[in-house]
Amino acid sequence: MQRLGWVLVFILKMLIVGIRREVLKLIWRLFLLVMIVFPAEAKIKAVDGDSLVWGDRRIRLLGLDAPEYRQTCGDKDGNDYPCGLEALNYLKGLVSSGRVKCRRIKKDIYGRDLSICHVNGKDINREMIASGWAVAYRTKKEKYLAAEREAKRKHRGMWQGKFMKPELYRILTK
Repeated sequence: MQRLGWVLVFILKMLIVGIRREVLKLIWRLFLLVMIVFPAEAKIKAVDGDSLVWGDRRIRLLGLDAPEYRQTCGDKDGNDYPCGLEALNYLKGLVSSGRVKCRRIKKDIYGRDLSICHVNGKDINREMIASGWAVAYRTKKEKYLAAEREAKRKHRGMWQGKFMKPELYRILTK
């Protein structure tokens, strides 16, 4: 949107200077072509511990399940803490640390892109599990189970205490 403002200012200045309309039309067409070829990047936003919004795209990180936004967990001393919010904040930190690239594998039943995303060459999906702020889905591929075992062994994230698996939490809070 900022680019559009600068172009409109430029065109108005050119009209004042007296450049012919045909030249301005050519400049406008070139600008539109540049906008199509090099669109302004939409800001990516984490909406919970396993979901992103990127412009109009809704992205669900594939192979993991993070606690729900309002979900609480128990820390090593047995005190409740907002693990869903912690997972969201960790994902926000990851996506704000560099340029994010997501590869859609398929769509889910809600129309979201099931994707594997990277930031600065790092697999965000794996990092959420390795940090302990998400659990790996048990599937045929089981791509991220080693990362989950490591997080559990080192008591990272939710593994520092007791927690309910996000899938069960969703079932019980419907």
